[in-house]
Amino acid sequence: MDRLLPREHPVRLIDETGRLTADDEFATPPTERLLDAYRALVRGRRINEQANALVRQGRLAVYPSSHGQEACQVAAALVLREGDWLFPTYRDSVAVITRGVDPEEALVLLRGDWHGGYDPHRYRTAPQATPLATQLLHAAGLAHAAKLRGEDTVVVAMCGDGATSEGDFHEALNFAAVFHLPVVFFVQNNEFAISVPLSRQTAAPSLAHKAIGYGMPGQRVDGNDAAALLAVLGRAVENAREGGGPSLIEAHTYRMQAHTNADDDTRYRERAEVQAWADRDPLLRMRAHLTQAGALDDETERRFAAEAEETAATLRDAMNKDVRPDPEDLFRFVHAQRSPQLDDQWALLQDELSRDVPPEAARLSEGTK
Repeated sequence: MDRLLPREHPVRLIDETGRLTADDEFATPPTERLLDAYRALVRGRRINEQANALVRQGRLAVYPSSHGQEACQVAAALVLREGDWLFPTYRDSVAVITRGVDPEEALVLLRGDWHGGYDPHRYRTAPQATPLATQLLHAAGLAHAAKLRGEDTVVVAMCGDGATSEGDFHEALNFAAVFHLPVVFFVQNNEFAISVPLSRQTAAPSLAHKAIGYGMPGQRVDGNDAAALLAVLGRAVENAREGGGPSLIEAHTYRMQAHTNADDDTRYRERAEVQAWADRDPLLRMRAHLTQAGALDDETERRFAAEAEETAATLRDAMNKDVRPDPEDLFRFVHAQRSPQLDDQWALLQDELSRDVPPEAARLSEGTK
């Protein structure tokens, strides 16, 4: 039973000042791997900043920022092999991009396009899910299929602390445990489900403790420590690949910005609390460690920043293009062969659209016939 219990304190390998902290169970990843993680952290932070600017410019309809949670985003993608699968939430755009998806393809959903933006099969990354916890059931289903086929595929299913209150969370974990599936459930505990604090979500000692009720191991990890995340998630993934079954990983992190651009977080949390977490910034922590270790110099820092800026510029240019949506797309891709009911609905919409044409434009149109 003890093997299922998480630690009393989250696993940490690098502290807020960048210093290594010894751990008897988890080794610090090699420096080159930490450099790769830092490079992705720099890019992820710039993506968050650019996406927030695009919202203010009206080029994105909404953006759930992962500012402050980039270490979780980066680690979730980096621990996977090419043939593995990632199941993200609506807040996990940085994880999706780190997985290899083009930034433009990753964000068109948040612009309001009719499609998810990228081919899930090409990138082995499920579409970003807006409903809470529904993707966890899909992740368990894919892991079950992979096991039945004899594949060595591992699935990482991401969710937030609020999702752990959903019935889908229970069903997915219970199913995965009963059928001993190769899936890692990764909870980013950022302390708030919109305005609801963690204390109103659970009375358990931690979210990782919920794992024991399903018969799977749980573990807690410092969600702002990229090194610890790579170590803990990496072990969970390989354990699943070797037939060890599912596990639940809880990362303790913090949502530095509002839930989305439509949220006013000043109504439910104090600025002093937010500022306290700013000192635990995952990007600054990794930068401090790599600099102290002599692995990060000014030239490398400038190169990483330039690459991140190039990503931001590409994303900005893509989102600044005006899109002319085709209203018929609402009906074109529902069924392989359109039903009579959809034909009727399309006719009704055409009638509505024709009524919205200004009289002068309608007369000009008639005159050109």
